Amino acid sequence: MAAARLVLLGFALLGVDGASGAGPPRVKAVKSSEHINEGETAVLVCESKSAPPVTDWVWYRITDAGDQVIMNGSQSRFFVNSSQGRSELHIKNLDMEADPGKYACNGTSSEGTDQAVITLRVRSHLAALWPFLGIVAEVLVLVTVIFIYEKRRKPDDVLDDDDAGSAPLKGSGKPLNDKGKNIRQRNNS
Repeated sequence: MAAARLVLLGFALLGVDGASGAGPPRVKAVKSSEHINEGETAVLVCESKSAPPVTDWVWYRITDAGDQVIMNGSQSRFFVNSSQGRSELHIKNLDMEADPGKYACNGTSSEGTDQAVITLRVRSHLAALWPFLGIVAEVLVLVTVIFIYEKRRKPDDVLDDDDAGSAPLKGSGKPLNDKGKNIRQRNNS
């Protein structure tokens, strides 16, 4: 008798229901929020590890007008796959206008019911393009500003370097590589 009490006390401390199955199930969403791209398939998942196990799962869409029950195969886009401890709602070909919102999964066992709510957010398929376009626009603005600055700069602003580079300028003394040849050079002035 004392050993049975210790076992039940241990289950209570660990948060596990005893073998008698006291209490309603605890339904939890695997992810409380999903972000999925338009046109893809969303998979919303609820689980319950309670004893006795959940035997019936029902999915709802929560709206201002009231909860709408989602039936398996409804609108050829909603499919429910359920087992004792897990239920999945598959929504095919997500629509950015119609599908975002809150979805609830309701699990029922012989001891009662519980539900979890999942928020579905649908992104535009062009969502990844906007940061790239922002970077391209920024680069174009910077290049334009640099180009305008360089064009408006006065010739006096050009710095005179003592080192004019690797090639000598025309008319700046004797040609280095000609070794006594009499080469005629064009005058630029």
